[in-house]
Amino acid sequence: MLHHAAEQEIYGQWMIDELAHHGYRLSPGTLYPMLHKMERDGYLVSRQEREGRTVRKLYTITSKGKEGLALAKERIREFTGEAMHK
Repeated sequence: MLHHAAEQEIYGQWMIDELAHHGYRLSPGTLYPMLHKMERDGYLVSRQEREGRTVRKLYTITSKGKEGLALAKERIREFTGEAMHK
């Protein structure tokens, strides 16, 4: 989620669809609490956008989120490097 939020604003249903495209099935009951926690923990910020009767919450990465994303990428590189050499 942080990866996509670093590239563009994201919203819940878009993220569910994007994850499904990669073979992951997340329900709104799983995804939205994760987004809310990431916002409470300072990794994301949100704003609301209204289109007619629909109000959409759009999320963007914060500097703390960028640091977390960089750390996650480093750990993934370490893990895949180790896994590929054994």
